Amino acid sequence: QVQLVESGGGLVQPGGSLRLSCAASGFIRSINVMGWYRQAPGKERELVARISSGGSTNYADSVKGRFTISRDNAKNTVYLQMNSLKPEETAVYYCTVDIWKSFWGQGTQVTVSS
Repeated sequence: QVQLVESGGGLVQPGGSLRLSCAASGFIRSINVMGWYRQAPGKERELVARISSGGSTNYADSVKGRFTISRDNAKNTVYLQMNSLKPEETAVYYCTVDIWKSFWGQGTQVTVSS
C-alpha cells in the first residue's frame, strides 16, 4: 500500500504564508500526478493545484500567482507554498498522488484568521 503524510498546516494571519508538505511512502515505483485539494466547512472538496511527473502545473484560478506547487521525485514529496493567504482559504488541505490509483492523505488544517 501507499501512505501519505502531510505536514505544515496551522494558524496564519491574513496575508501570511504557509508551506505544506506531503511525503509518500510504501510500494511506489513512480508517481504520476501529485496534487493538493481543499475542503472548507460546508463546501465541496476543490482542486487547488496539481503537478505532473514532468513538472507541468495546473492551478485553481483563485490561487494563481499566490500558490506554488512543486515536487521532489527523489523524495516522493509534493509541496504547496501558499502566500498572501485569505480568510476564505481556511480549510482542510489534502494531498493526493496518482500511481496505479489515487491515494489521499489524511488532511491538514489551515486556518487563516487574525
